[in-house]
Amino acid sequence: MHKTFLMLFALFGLAGLVAQAHAQADYKIVTGPERGTYIQIGQDLAKWVADPIGMNLDVLASKGSAENVQRMRYEPGVKFALVQSDVYQAYLDMAKAGNADAGKIIQPLRLIMPLYNEEIYFVVRADSPINYIHEIKDKNISVGLIGSGTAQSATTLYRLMFNEPIPEQNTQHYSNEDALAKLIVRKLDVAIIVVGQPAKLFQDLNSDLLGQLKLLKLDPSVPETARAEQTYFPATIRTSSYPNWIKEDSPTLTVKAFLVTYDYNLRGTVGAMTQFADSLCTHFDELQANGHPKWKQVKMELPPLTRGWKYYPPIEKRLRACIRKMASTGSGETAMPVTQRAPKRPCTDAEKVLMLCNNE
Repeated sequence: MHKTFLMLFALFGLAGLVAQAHAQADYKIVTGPERGTYIQIGQDLAKWVADPIGMNLDVLASKGSAENVQRMRYEPGVKFALVQSDVYQAYLDMAKAGNADAGKIIQPLRLIMPLYNEEIYFVVRADSPINYIHEIKDKNISVGLIGSGTAQSATTLYRLMFNEPIPEQNTQHYSNEDALAKLIVRKLDVAIIVVGQPAKLFQDLNSDLLGQLKLLKLDPSVPETARAEQTYFPATIRTSSYPNWIKEDSPTLTVKAFLVTYDYNLRGTVGAMTQFADSLCTHFDELQANGHPKWKQVKMELPPLTRGWKYYPPIEKRLRACIRKMASTGSGETAMPVTQRAPKRPCTDAEKVLMLCNNE
């Protein structure tokens, strides 16, 4: 009897260890393309926040924000996602306009905290006759892959600037790398890319290829810029980020990145999320000192949110305690709403970008 009890105890203990290991392996974060900033931010969170608490956080590449929202909602094991503010707001607007699929996807998602601003790059060939962002009207444009945050930002920006969508015949959905290649061989006029600086995408290109590309600049004096700034914010792509490419700072626009999770209520998951929040507080200085340069722009703060946006309560409670402890100040930034057209049938371009068409 005693031996049987010991054997059962050992088996249950082993099962517990296996279950624990399986639970750890199931913690994932969806980020962005392999050469983007999001995947490096995810790797930093895995190393400096998850590892110290024994959380095995798998960092997964993706097309970008819209795909991340879908995977956060439906893919087993995905506990965190990096999402652009305009993509998150687009889902909320689509849900409010009556799209049931959008509502089902976005309703249970919650914010952890705002991160940093991502610069929007408008890239053309070096010999292109255009020099400013507002000159892209009616050009052949790569707006990024369907499911990417770039696609949402590019299509929204164009609509804001010119009061009309990009003509279908002028819209191309290439990856960042493919878009730059198509530019160089004159198969495209403009590539729109959303990525935080400095970006490996451009740092990894050799000088000969970079010499064939240039950035379009933001002109603050034109009405197209004023309309774009209803949703997006002015920013600067610095020469220090790409000293082998640009010779002077280039004004552009930017969009906010957020760390997102789900409204979990199971005790074990809530406990893990609370530990993650405490570790984020404890190791925040290490992230800023050792992580991607974008971490230096992140503030430990939880600014007020626009209607429909919600923080995840267990993490919010711990981070607010952390903020009080750090005696942090500053008003932060509030995400700006993005206006979307009401969904129509057949599937709209906006629904395509948010990957909602497959659910009909």
